[in-house]
Amino acid sequence: MGSGVSIIETTIGEAQQGLRLDKALAELLPDLSRERLKALIVEGQVTSGGRALNPSIKVAAGQVFAITLPATAESEVVAQDIPLVIVYEDADLIVIDKPAGMVVHPAVGNLDGTLVNALLHHCRDSLSGIGGVARPGIVHRIDKDTSGLLVVAKSDKAHEGLAHQFSTHNIDRLYSAIVYGIPNPAAGIVDTWIGRSNSDRKKMAVHPDGRGKRAVTHYRVIDRMRGAALIECRLQTGRTHQVRVHLTHLGHPLIGDPVYGRERKGFKSILETLGFKRQALHAKRLGFIHPVSGEKLSFDSALPTDMQELLSELYV
Repeated sequence: MGSGVSIIETTIGEAQQGLRLDKALAELLPDLSRERLKALIVEGQVTSGGRALNPSIKVAAGQVFAITLPATAESEVVAQDIPLVIVYEDADLIVIDKPAGMVVHPAVGNLDGTLVNALLHHCRDSLSGIGGVARPGIVHRIDKDTSGLLVVAKSDKAHEGLAHQFSTHNIDRLYSAIVYGIPNPAAGIVDTWIGRSNSDRKKMAVHPDGRGKRAVTHYRVIDRMRGAALIECRLQTGRTHQVRVHLTHLGHPLIGDPVYGRERKGFKSILETLGFKRQALHAKRLGFIHPVSGEKLSFDSALPTDMQELLSELYV
């Protein structure tokens, strides 16, 4: 066995009879979160009689399982003293108002200057480890060039509770968007299937044949301007690029979106004068049940300066 690797053996008791494997092990091994155990099972690190298993199998009393815990990988992500706008913080979670231009977690081409780099400096060792060394505490994300609110887990219990609320669509998420044209009707629901684009794997697309995942966005026009509109989008689901894809599907892409929107006549000079080089999208409201205290929390973020300036120009 490699250095730093450890093996834990545990036996299913009567109280765990008939439970899913991941849930049963979580009860028996409280130092390991259910999400961590599920990941270990999927990676083949949990065995019985030498066989790898599925997290959803039902267990029987007396079954013996071996859990291999790989050596802890040293994080290559460095802590950086990057200013953060902190809206709320306690021992279990932190809510950040992210500026446009900041990547949430490190990836190829963006190994530093990310929100995770900043969080590692601010929170020190108090981030949930469920996301792994590159994504500690990250429960959800917003695009680099989208501004606004997101929540990060500091404890594994908070991470699991928040992840459950996201997966069951019980998070209140409201976005402000400035789009080309004026949607008609002025309010409605976009209900489609979203998956990877057939022509560009870096993009998402609506698939009428039901491929991908169901995505639902509720929208309403807040204000009308010259050839544009300020709208609000409430997310019922939270798919990758959902708002951007749905608004393009409506025929009203986000102003400034370099991927899903094509620049329309009469807007180029405005965007160049303002130096506006991102999609006009802001995560303005985030609400959820605190996964530890049970308190209902809701936070709002004012429209950032660059989007306010864009609106002022469009009103002229």
